[in-house]
Amino acid sequence: MKKPVLVIMAAGMGSRYGGLKQIDPVDKEGNIIMDFSIYDAKRAGFEKVVFIIKRENEKDFKEAVGRRMEQVMDVAYVFQDIDQIPDGFQVPEGRVKPWGTAHAVLSAMDEVDGPFAVINADDYYGRHAFQVIYDYLTTHEDDEKYRYTMVGYRLKNTVTDNGHVSRGICELDPEKRLISISERTRIEKRGDGIAYSEDDGATWTNLDPDTLVSMNMWGFTHSILDEIKAGFPAFLEKGLSENPMKCEYYLPSVVSGLLEEGKATVTVLESEDKWYGVTYKEDKPVVVAAIQALKDAGVYPQELWQK
Repeated sequence: MKKPVLVIMAAGMGSRYGGLKQIDPVDKEGNIIMDFSIYDAKRAGFEKVVFIIKRENEKDFKEAVGRRMEQVMDVAYVFQDIDQIPDGFQVPEGRVKPWGTAHAVLSAMDEVDGPFAVINADDYYGRHAFQVIYDYLTTHEDDEKYRYTMVGYRLKNTVTDNGHVSRGICELDPEKRLISISERTRIEKRGDGIAYSEDDGATWTNLDPDTLVSMNMWGFTHSILDEIKAGFPAFLEKGLSENPMKCEYYLPSVVSGLLEEGKATVTVLESEDKWYGVTYKEDKPVVVAAIQALKDAGVYPQELWQK
């Protein structure tokens, strides 16, 4: 069995942060959230990381992140380009938005030759998550079905006090395997509870705070790349006719399709860790305090990358 690789979706970083050079450190040593993910991944056993970035950000990304990571991991860079689409299709004039998370992962195809984990660049997942996903990927292979995995988080551990978030609400069977994911794009704390709205806040539906949600931490065998590639033309056919400027090919949609067809299973690994991310600028002090508390508790050294 080949050693698992870590794939980090970082192509959205420039637009989200207004330029890579403005990535905010989350500790006084200058580390960003991704440093902690890679530190945890290396500690779990990962040795190679593939960064999915925008071509125009390559120089800035290598200066801000990549060169430092090259000291501790085998590093590869791949580009999510909007014109990387199948023959017979054209990018609509005026479209600048990339094609979504499934397309992003597909761009890593030449750098991944076995099992791999996928994460977002700007989410803090916690030490436990990387260990359990690495352990799964090193002990499970495809058989009559694709054997995938996902780390699920308690909803109450993934919301912010400063606005709404988007989360994938998971439905599981008794064996802790994924049945379906329902994307909820507006989830907020409401009074003592948590609720979502699908009509811009006109009405709200309460959610169980202990519900498991997806934070885009997936574990796959190489087979998912072939499935993404095979499904891309059908996605474009539909998407370009219905919403040419904004349609996106989402990773959870591909997984959901494989579940419906009975081609795959997704074992959900529960994390009790708290998620941290800077969705809003007001979130930053909370993240900085949390990181320092984790250092004080001995989860991380004060200096992450000590020689």
